[in-house]
Amino acid sequence: MPQTKHLFPEPQPLLADTLARLPARAPSAHKGQFGHVLLIGGDRGFGGSIALSAQSAMRCGAGLVSLATRPEHVPAALTRLPEVMTLGVLSANQLMGVLAQASVVVVGPGLGQAAWGRSVLSAAAQAKMPQVWDADALNLLSNAQFDVPPGSVLTPHPGEAARLLGLSTEQVQADRPAAARALVKKYSTVCVLKGAGTLIAGLDGELALCTHGHPAMATAGLGDVLAGVLGALLAQGMTAFDAACLAVWLHARAGEQQGQLGRGLAASDLIPAIRQLLEEQAPCLN
Repeated sequence: MPQTKHLFPEPQPLLADTLARLPARAPSAHKGQFGHVLLIGGDRGFGGSIALSAQSAMRCGAGLVSLATRPEHVPAALTRLPEVMTLGVLSANQLMGVLAQASVVVVGPGLGQAAWGRSVLSAAAQAKMPQVWDADALNLLSNAQFDVPPGSVLTPHPGEAARLLGLSTEQVQADRPAAARALVKKYSTVCVLKGAGTLIAGLDGELALCTHGHPAMATAGLGDVLAGVLGALLAQGMTAFDAACLAVWLHARAGEQQGQLGRGLAASDLIPAIRQLLEEQAPCLN
């Protein structure tokens, strides 16, 4: 990987006082003003991943939330998330109606890399709206020709970043800023390179560093929660870079708070804490 540190400024830390904020909501606000997030994922055996994303999108203020998943996951999703409009899909054709109604797509959590996942990702890629590509959407992207829509965000961990760039994980970790910027250049999207010291790289050379977090966050499902938070912020009108910075900060600060209880952190533990932090950072009411 080319060494690019000397060409760019050093990463800027995410600070609560300088983060972009959601505007306050007027007393006359209604759900149609705050976007419609469609979350796509959950192949057989992985329905919990996309349900976590849907729950976090709902709790972070998206006006409407829809979930497209395998039909066998629908009963559990309806039980856990009655506020989310849940659709069982067997093929990409069944996605077209809800894609036409959505304003933001989150795709990848629990998606798998089999035929079903490839099919629904292909349909999402053709929808020209801001999207969050996470997890197996990134693994499929590394092996196939998909065009990521403008205004989108990629959220790889180091292993996924390595596959996207054709590098080893060790090479990515040896120069994380260069890897994040290389992803932006390759895919023309904002990139969130996850891990200790998460980096957010923008299209104009911006590079932000998250210094928050906690070792208890080393557990499954945390990325699914982050993807949903990011989708909700995009749906409420934030730019891709601003939404990514705020989502990463909220996620890491919530992890710090919940991590104080020690080992055994569950991904869903973060969602109430993120909701509270978001309200403190950008109050809903005038």
